[in-house]
Amino acid sequence: MFRSKFGLKDTHTTGRRARTRRLVWLATLAPMVALLYGTTTTQPATAAAPGAPSGWSTVFSDDFNGSAGAAPSSANWKFDTGPGAGFGTGEIETMTDSTANTHLDGNGNLDITALGSGSSWTSGRIQTPTANVGAPAGGKLQVTASIQQPSPSSGLGYWPAFWMLGPGQWPENGEIDVMEDVNALSDVAGTIHCGTSPGGPCNEGTGISSGLRACSGCQSGFHTYSMILDRTDTAAETITFYLDGSAYYSVSEAQVGTATWQAAFDHNQSIILDLAMGGTFPDAACGCTTPSGSTTSGGTLSVDYVAAYTTTGSATGSTTQALPGTWTQCAAENGTCTLNGTSAVAFGANGRFTYTTATGSTPCTTGVFGDPASGVVKSCYAEAAPPATDIWSACASENNTCAFSGVMTVAYGANGSYRYATLPGGTPCTNAVFGDPISGTAKTCSVVSPPPTFVTWTTCAAENGTCSFSGTHEVAYGANGQYFYGSFSGGTPCTNGVFGDPASGTAKYCYYQ
Repeated sequence: MFRSKFGLKDTHTTGRRARTRRLVWLATLAPMVALLYGTTTTQPATAAAPGAPSGWSTVFSDDFNGSAGAAPSSANWKFDTGPGAGFGTGEIETMTDSTANTHLDGNGNLDITALGSGSSWTSGRIQTPTANVGAPAGGKLQVTASIQQPSPSSGLGYWPAFWMLGPGQWPENGEIDVMEDVNALSDVAGTIHCGTSPGGPCNEGTGISSGLRACSGCQSGFHTYSMILDRTDTAAETITFYLDGSAYYSVSEAQVGTATWQAAFDHNQSIILDLAMGGTFPDAACGCTTPSGSTTSGGTLSVDYVAAYTTTGSATGSTTQALPGTWTQCAAENGTCTLNGTSAVAFGANGRFTYTTATGSTPCTTGVFGDPASGVVKSCYAEAAPPATDIWSACASENNTCAFSGVMTVAYGANGSYRYATLPGGTPCTNAVFGDPISGTAKTCSVVSPPPTFVTWTTCAAENGTCSFSGTHEVAYGANGQYFYGSFSGGTPCTNGVFGDPASGTAKYCYYQ
């Protein structure tokens, strides 16, 4: 459900795609709606996100407890604001940060309410501040929410959504739409986006979708909408969509190709909730222009909780960036990491780390980062900003292109204030991609070099060899800037079977630190 805030050509961490979408599969809408995929049962609001299922760990949750009328937690969410006309989907609302549109109800729910009439509407959209959830190589990610869809008297033009978006360029960095409905039809659709646009392996801007399917009772009560990204077989990964725990649609890596899939889904994504009005999807569903003069103001998307869980993969740890020598410890677990401006922050121990980007300070807790090393005392580390030695190399000045091979961490900013993202080569060095970490100042992009450039990495094996060492170390596996990471004791086979394949068709190596 991509919407670029800066027009159709710009895609960035808070954007969405242009949807010329839906016209082809809407031709088959009537028979699909008739195919019920299992009996659904209305779920009551629980006021608390459920704990992780057996064998899983919680990496994010929000049960939206708080005072009636309050904004959602700023630690968990940021507002995406602006006119829908700039999102590229034809929607007509203005997204605001007003609690008139987005607020807690005082009973453990988040309410996003569309207000207006004719062509003048306001509504709300919130997003996790960072790309904070992802499936480890060899493991799984489940993202789920308990939602009651809007139920206005006349719902023409309503477009609620619960979705996920990868940082960087759309659609190659991926999008997963866990729940969408239009025009208050009491339907649900699950969709993925990847590859190139237009066309490509994901048929953009349509994506690969279940199409709208009947969702009985989804406007009168809370139901759970979930997706599981399964990377237990890193050569045959899948994304499966669920309604109230029953699977109704699945997409496989084989459908789009390994390189496209890895670029789209083998990394973290952010979580987004919003309620749009009008646009190409609701217009195509009704064959009319939405909303109409009779569309009812005040329809509300109610969210009881959002949660994300992961299982441990055979290759645990970060799949984006290891802990190089320019990190400095900033806090012990349960302390506060104080930062100079904006910095990447790593949390963990013994070679197992999760990452975020924070400004000013961040609690050094599993509540913020998840638990990358269960049962172990962890610490937070802040990364020295460019031009720190041993790791960062300037790749572009502002408004130019940062060119490199593979996927790397890129820093954007100046004078100690930086935004970070893990991106493929050829990313624009712009505020549109990264946000503006230091207004009014000329900025640059710097790229973090992969092994073996890090002074703390040591080559330990060629592909299909054995990486041997004493104790526990983080191991990087790959080549040409594309690496998967794991934490191992005493050594590990240096194979695709253990790590997955970060650089298909290329001879790879293992490095440890």
